[in-house]
Amino acid sequence: MKTLSFIAVCLLALSTATAQTLPEGTPAQTNVPEMKYPCVDNSSRATFKIKAPEAQNVQVDICGKKWQMTKDAEGVWSVTTDPLVVGFHYYFLIVDGVAVNDPASETFFGCGKMASGIEIPETPEVAAYYTYDKSVPHGQVRECHYYSTVEQKERRCFVYTPADYDVNTSKRYPVLYLQHGMGEDERGWSQQGKMANILDNQIAAGKCEPMIVVMDYGNCGYIHGTKPGESREEFGASFTPILLEDIIPYIDKTFRTLTDRDNRAMAGLSWGGHQTFQTTLANLDKFAYIGAFSGAIFLPPQADIREVYKGVFADADAFNKQVHALFLGMGSEERMGSKELSEKLTAAGIKNVYYESLGTHHEWLTWRRCLNEFLPLIFKPVK
Repeated sequence: MKTLSFIAVCLLALSTATAQTLPEGTPAQTNVPEMKYPCVDNSSRATFKIKAPEAQNVQVDICGKKWQMTKDAEGVWSVTTDPLVVGFHYYFLIVDGVAVNDPASETFFGCGKMASGIEIPETPEVAAYYTYDKSVPHGQVRECHYYSTVEQKERRCFVYTPADYDVNTSKRYPVLYLQHGMGEDERGWSQQGKMANILDNQIAAGKCEPMIVVMDYGNCGYIHGTKPGESREEFGASFTPILLEDIIPYIDKTFRTLTDRDNRAMAGLSWGGHQTFQTTLANLDKFAYIGAFSGAIFLPPQADIREVYKGVFADADAFNKQVHALFLGMGSEERMGSKELSEKLTAAGIKNVYYESLGTHHEWLTWRRCLNEFLPLIFKPVK
């Protein structure tokens, strides 16, 4: 009973009366309403506080790095980190060896579970492309449920429609199928990824075409290895038939879409990039635009690029006529092999665009930047 009562105490948010002056910075934008901590200062250092008087040891775990907290006479544990990398980060509180979510933080599905999250802000100028702008028209992100004939059960997707979708009711739109990565789900792009703001801002500025964006669960929301006996090739592979047989027909029936391949794109981050390659390269009759953001492609180092994916890259001229944009991006601080893949494709005569996000790792800021670079390339008139 003592353990249960202790956990209950750990889940109590720090009283707002304890944190009125906030000498350590500004409350994080990812906090729940009225919570002052965690907060972030001008040097990107974050201060965390939690009231847990019965706890013996409390730490903050930010992307695997742990920060030891100290307790004051009132039982409030606190710590200020070193400067953190800008962008969005999952984190947990480690209370006497047990990882729990911070009750002061919103929760986000990542790491294969619900996790706390903190946004370390960039400057307003740099962050403008994914920041809500009250002066531009805004689209909607709609939660949709449909029945999967492949899985024989209900599924959920989120669908972005541009600002003029319900105004210009005779217009049809191209569609981007946008996938999350391993350990995340269909909520990721609209929450952590801020994709609606990116689309709204680009459409308003004339940088990209108005489009519908579909974000569905890629059947890879757990960490590979969780399901006993599942090979890497099997992980998330069930998504392709669901996309082709259930999701695309549902979207085309429910929304005003342009249904030909020249108006259909697919992109994904990390394992979603892997799924994008697996799906599109085997179905070029259905997709004309392809994007992989930190894509988990993992080709053998000595593989002949003209022989992988059943030889789809063997005839460069034919491929280049079919695929109007092939995009590869990643952070400069990660090692996903996107640059090497781009170089091999270029050497084989395959047209592609490589983008490198400076200073970022395998994280949402990389993928926001990749999406921002990818959108202007798709659904343009073919020259």
